[in-house]
Amino acid sequence: MVLTKEYRICMPLTVEEYRIGQLYMIARHSLEQSGDGEGVEVVENRECFDEKHGKGQFTEKRIHLSSRLPYWVQSIIPKIFYVTEKAWNFYPFTNTEYTCSFIPRFNISIETKYEDNNGCSENCLGSTPEQLAERITDHLDIAYDEVSAKHYKEEEDPRFFQSKKTHRGPLVDGWRSNYQPIMCSYKLVHASFEVFGLQTKVEDFIHSCVREVLLLGHRQAFAWIDEWIDMSMADVRVYESSLQQQTNSLLQGQSGRPLGGQTESLPERDAPPVSRRISGGGDAGESLSLGGTAPSSPKEPKSPARKGYFSNWF
Repeated sequence: MVLTKEYRICMPLTVEEYRIGQLYMIARHSLEQSGDGEGVEVVENRECFDEKHGKGQFTEKRIHLSSRLPYWVQSIIPKIFYVTEKAWNFYPFTNTEYTCSFIPRFNISIETKYEDNNGCSENCLGSTPEQLAERITDHLDIAYDEVSAKHYKEEEDPRFFQSKKTHRGPLVDGWRSNYQPIMCSYKLVHASFEVFGLQTKVEDFIHSCVREVLLLGHRQAFAWIDEWIDMSMADVRVYESSLQQQTNSLLQGQSGRPLGGQTESLPERDAPPVSRRISGGGDAGESLSLGGTAPSSPKEPKSPARKGYFSNWF
């Protein structure tokens, strides 16, 4: 049985603001987590279309992370290992799928919807009564739920951070009840690892990692607000493109292998067509397009400083 949880993460932002903040956060964090031949490789980025949601963006990424996995996982996988992320983004709806280059029965799917409320929508992703009965709901508090010690930075702690440009924050206990503006990321996560003897252990491990990544990423999106709040969509996509090139260069240069090719792994499954997969949800899988002038940012990462972000998801 697939373990399904719905995570609800509120932030002191609007859905329209987060469209920019999400792109900035993902691009910056991908670069920070790349180094020593491991990190996030962008394979494909193109426009896509869905009959229900219209024009969107498809991205495919490979997350190289062999040495960051727990020992008991490393013992059953090849030395060179990656997870493939395929995302169909129709903001504020996104659908993202993670598959494994070595274990075909490994799958994580995340349906996301963003709404301008404090997490009070009980079925915004349109689950069936049967799905609702099996669903576990987890409300994450970016200020008062603790991230692991290796991820903690006081300057990124919403209990102490205040934006100089928007004057939002610090967030006090119970802030989600009356703070304005406020939005919520609704994420329905299905984790499946159909391997006898390991299924329950791995699916529980996946969800603990997903929770940590969601908590950390949303904290950072808010804590970095002064770096992206003045950006236009063209600005952030140029920033994203620049960091994407740096990330791919780091992976290729330090691993000594060409990117985009198979290395000691089984053939990957083709992703289903968009029309079969989009069901009113989505994950933080935004993508880029080129154009505009690259903004300068004092917080742009100049060198990778790995903190194990992706190892905590997978």
